[in-house]
Amino acid sequence: MWLNILQGTVEQGLVFGLLALGVYLPFRVLDFPDLTVEGSFPLGAAVSAALIINGTNPFLATGIAMFAGVVAGIITGVINTKLKIAGLLAGILTMTSLYSINLRIMGRANIPLLRETTILTVIKDWGFPDRYLALTVFTLLVFLVKFLLDYFLYTEIGMALRATGDSPVMIESLGGNTNHIKILGLGLANGLVALSGALTCQYQGFADVGMGIGMIVIGLASVIIGEVVIRTSKIIYATFGVIVGSVIYRLAITVALQLGFAPTDLKIVTALLVILALGAPTLRHFMIQDEFAERLMERGVSDAQTN
Repeated sequence: MWLNILQGTVEQGLVFGLLALGVYLPFRVLDFPDLTVEGSFPLGAAVSAALIINGTNPFLATGIAMFAGVVAGIITGVINTKLKIAGLLAGILTMTSLYSINLRIMGRANIPLLRETTILTVIKDWGFPDRYLALTVFTLLVFLVKFLLDYFLYTEIGMALRATGDSPVMIESLGGNTNHIKILGLGLANGLVALSGALTCQYQGFADVGMGIGMIVIGLASVIIGEVVIRTSKIIYATFGVIVGSVIYRLAITVALQLGFAPTDLKIVTALLVILALGAPTLRHFMIQDEFAERLMERGVSDAQTN
């Protein structure tokens, strides 16, 4: 039983790893507080579910869902850069609009997919064993996306994207258009988030208009936990840390549920995890200081006794 629970937890962590990568890009690379995530995640689920129940190939449906997320991110970028609306507010406006759009796409608040053809059922029909199907598919897909993202961030455009977050003035002085770069980054980030939403709905067997609530916190928690576990400035290791952080976060939630916490308590658990992850360096610093002070006191006492 515990093995099944662990496997399911890792599978969820991998799927939400794509969400975490989508949160990592604007918050850590672009230094942009993007809240579009809470709308683009259910957008990916809504588009893929609506297409699948109407007979569309699930791979094509997932690709279209990802493209829809890219468009959502671009809209946020345009609102911010062209209309000069603050980034935080631009994300909130897009997120709010997407709630109504998602309802329009789905036609109702919930779409069940239990008897529909999804990516997982298609691969299963190819003869792949059902036992480790989701784990294998999600592992391969998430790390493929990770390596493609790593490669992109080391290209000329990717370097400009990173520099825009670090020093936009420098990019402008070199003749680069930071607005276009920011729009590109937000589109890519929300495309990854929508992909996560599309895979999540196919994995869980339903799409719900409210499934994006709290996704920004989950993504940030994964990013922060990953940064605490893997401390590095290199993109290759940082993106890996984000995925690891997502899996650790899901493991922590599973442990909390097994300890008897109610599902309604998970928001508190998430908040505590983020606080602990953010406060870990400070706590470690205080512990080192206390240990150093104790050693000084012990040395002082021993020196006094010797004299």
